[in-house]
Amino acid sequence: EVQLQASGGGLVQPGGSLRLSCAASGFAFDDVAIGWFRQAPGKQREKIVFIKISDGIPIYEDSMKGRVAMSSDNAKNTVYLQMNSLNAEDTAVYYCAATPRRLIVSALSTQTSYDYWGQGTLVTVSS
Repeated sequence: EVQLQASGGGLVQPGGSLRLSCAASGFAFDDVAIGWFRQAPGKQREKIVFIKISDGIPIYEDSMKGRVAMSSDNAKNTVYLQMNSLNAEDTAVYYCAATPRRLIVSALSTQTSYDYWGQGTLVTVSS
């Protein structure tokens, strides 16, 4: 059974940092692409970053570019999202998603390309 478990969300003050984790199981970790997305209250879900585990190069979208860094620990089947300089507009539920399909980079920018989704972790930025 494929599972993605996102964690690490919580309350953080404006300007603060947070690191989210996404633990994956049920598939060959090296063969997947994993992405981070978020959905703010009243807004559509948007993409943040994705990575093909096999090449380890994150591709950042404009939504949080320059303030986030995605990394992976293949030994733990886990990816991370380090978020810095957070502000109130970053308040959202953050999701990780994965696909085992070998897709081109442009396809991985599309949410519908992802076959498995975690339950999300809530990040609240507030003083």
